[in-house]
Order: sequence, then structure tokens, then C-alpha cells
Amino acid sequence: MDDVHHRDKAPIIVWFRKDLRTDDHRALASAAETGRPVIPLYIREDQAEAGPLGEAQAWWLHHSLTSLADRIEKLGSHLILRSGDAETVLQKLVQASGATAIFWNRRYDPVGIAIDKPLKETLSSDALEVVSFSGALLHEPSRVKTKTGGPYKVYTPFWRAVEAGGEPPEPVDAPKVLEAPARFPSSEALADWGLLPKRDWAADFAERWEPGETSAREKLEDFTESTIDGYRASRERTWEAGTSRLSPHLAMGEISPARIWHATRGLSKADTADVITFRKELVWREFAYHLLFHNPDMPTESLNRKYDKLGWTKGDKDFDRWTKGLTGFPIVDAGMRELWRYGTMHNRVRMIVGSFLVKDLLIDWRRGERWFRDTLVDADPASNAMNWQWVAGCGADASPFFRVFNPITQGEKFDTDGLYVREHVPELAELPSKWIHHPFDAPAAVLAKAGVKLGDTYPEPIVDHAKARDRALAAYRNIKDAA
Repeated sequence: MDDVHHRDKAPIIVWFRKDLRTDDHRALASAAETGRPVIPLYIREDQAEAGPLGEAQAWWLHHSLTSLADRIEKLGSHLILRSGDAETVLQKLVQASGATAIFWNRRYDPVGIAIDKPLKETLSSDALEVVSFSGALLHEPSRVKTKTGGPYKVYTPFWRAVEAGGEPPEPVDAPKVLEAPARFPSSEALADWGLLPKRDWAADFAERWEPGETSAREKLEDFTESTIDGYRASRERTWEAGTSRLSPHLAMGEISPARIWHATRGLSKADTADVITFRKELVWREFAYHLLFHNPDMPTESLNRKYDKLGWTKGDKDFDRWTKGLTGFPIVDAGMRELWRYGTMHNRVRMIVGSFLVKDLLIDWRRGERWFRDTLVDADPASNAMNWQWVAGCGADASPFFRVFNPITQGEKFDTDGLYVREHVPELAELPSKWIHHPFDAPAAVLAKAGVKLGDTYPEPIVDHAKARDRALAAYRNIKDAA
């Protein structure tokens, strides 16, 4: 009887991972409902990909953990920080705290699954109650299946299946209070983790971003009250804030997809097409995790293996100029400079710079994927890999490889007056709109008046797009004929 009473009063460890929120956090809510003491925990795990994917996201994590710790303090508790192997950390914390249960929200990436599955078995064998909850996705990836019981490989049928599957579970509110243990275990200091960049390249991130759950909810409110009206068209305009800007908050779990989905229900002002278009973007993320769940090597291996024989070039100098935004193609350079300065890039421009790297420069998509995962604040193991494979033509339901974006016409279409280029490539700011996307064709007098000296103040193009397109298509024909 005493043992039962002890277990009823013993603390529950709630292990936070990429779910750095208190709202719609089923593990936290379930622990709080028991009335037992709750020990919130974040582990800086030994496996690198279990945490931030790169330096930009490490910056985000530092501030996100600061925000989460503040919210947990207001609920009457304290966020514990520990480093090391998850199993070792948890077992030591159990011994130190007397906890008899560990709750967490499930992960769906290969690294997370490889850690969690055996860990749950080990901890359960130690007579601990180990409970996992959903929350990172709208639907469990193992449960969305084709009529033949297999995984989906094409997005539209996947979307229809999700849509036909009914509404996702209602989000749950944050606890009003967390019962504190008699004594909190020791915690490491966040400042000692060294998450903030040693270089000052992230100095401007704060101009664009405020990590944390509060900021995520404010963005969602602003989006559903105003920005979603006209979203279908505005999301393509590079010069205006026509998107939700929720992706980094989603990547670190500061807001749940269910909370976002349900916030778009019954919007009186928004056009139905705008809501559906936005929801399809949420489900595109779901599709990425569906693919990653069934193809764990997607971040490193082409889903269509024939593309490994494409004949990628080494192109180190070209790659370096691409990363620095010095290709001589203004829309590409603007995107890459926005990425470096703010840790983000407009969604349409991501496709343009990706196509340029893979097709104009014929550089392996995996190099682009690695660069993005290090420099994006919204780096995501599923979305990043899937979207790069989409651009490269080697993924599921991908854009055909023979569809080669022309960086000039893409710029003219999606940055009509050159406002995006003028913001991020200021050395071209005085050029007339007629020439802003191809200054290399501008008359000498026009360049001189705008203060542009090609090869000096702004680079000459590193490739001839027409010739680069022919080279890419020839490489594609070779693997197509060999298949």
C-alpha cells in the first residue's frame, strides 16, 4: 500500500525535445492532470541531429529554451537542462528525483526513432512508466496508407487521404499550474552550452525573428486575422510578407500543427481557396515526414537512385559563390544573402536557388541540403530533404529534372519591380526595373548611372544560363537513356 501511495505522489519527468511549448503539449498536459509533481527536462543529446540541425537553428534553440524556461517558471516549475546520452541522463535523473514515470511526445525522424524505441523498452524494463504521445504531426505517418496498405509517393492522393481522414484531434490548452517536486534536481546552465554563434553572422536574426511560444501564437493570430486573406497569391510575392512565417516555430515545436489547423477553421473573412492553399502547405510538411518515415535515408540518398549517375560536378568555386550570393544572377544572390543575414529565404526563391545549384551548376543536391540545414532557422530533417529532392527531380512526386528555372524570368515574374533584389543586393538598387534581373544585358550608360560596374561592384554571371541548361538536359538524357 505504501509503495502504491508513493508512486501516486512520485514525480513525472516530462522530456521536451523539438516541442518547446506548453500549449497543446499532450505529454505535459497529461502529467499535469495527474496532480503529481512534474519535472520538465530538456536534454542536449549526444546525437547531433536530435537537436538543432545547424548553427542558425542553434541560435534559435538558445532563445527558445530561454522562453520555455520563463513560461514553465510562471507555471510554478523549473526547466532542467542536462547533456549526454538520453538513457544515462534519464536514469540518473530518476535516481536523483525519485520519479517513477517519464512522458514525452513522439519523434518521427530516423535519429529520434532510433533513440526512442529501444529507450522506451529499457526504461520500461526498469519498472518505470513510460508514455509517449502524439503532437508533432496532424496524423501518425504509419497510419496514413494507400488502398493497398503501402506508403504514398504522390502528394495529391496523400492530401486527399488526409482530408478524408477527418479533423485532427482538438489541441489541448496549456496547464494552469505545474506541481513542483519537493526538491528540483540540479540543472546545467544554458549559457555554458555555447549555442550562440561565436561569429557575429547571426546579429541580424533578431530583426526578423523572435523565438518562443508567445511569438508563435502572435504570428498565428496575425496571420489568421489578416494575412491569410489573399494568401494564395501573396505567398508568391517576394517583396511582401505574404506567408505565415510559422515554419521555424513549427520546426522547433513552439506551436503544434493541430493548433494551426484548428485556427483556420470557420474564418469568416478568408476565402476558402486561401484556407485550403495554406492547409495544403501544412499537409506538405506531413507528406515530408511520411516520406522520411518510410525512407529513413532520404536526407542522404536520392529516392530515385538513377540520379546518382547524373554526373554531378565538383564545382567548389561555383558552390562557394552560390553560398555567398555572388553568382551574377540577382534573384539567386538576393535569396542567398537573405538566408545568410536572416536565417531564412522566401519560399519561391528557395526553389529558384535550388534549381540554379542543381541544374545551372550541376552540383549535387546533397550539398545544397547540407548548406540549408546549417543556415536555416527553420531547418527540418524531413522538409529540407524532400524539398531538395523535389527541386533535383529525384524525389517523390518531384519537379521533372528537365524543368530548368530561368533565373531571369523567375525574377521578373516573382519580383516584378525588383524590390526583393534591391533590399538584399543593394549594389543594384539604382538599376531600372527593366534591367534589375539581368544587369549583364544593360547598356553601359545605364550601368554607369546606377553606379554598377560588372566584375567589380557586382559579379559577372558565373555561367551562361542557356549553355548550362543544355548541359543539364544532356546529363539528364544520358541517365534517361541508360535506364
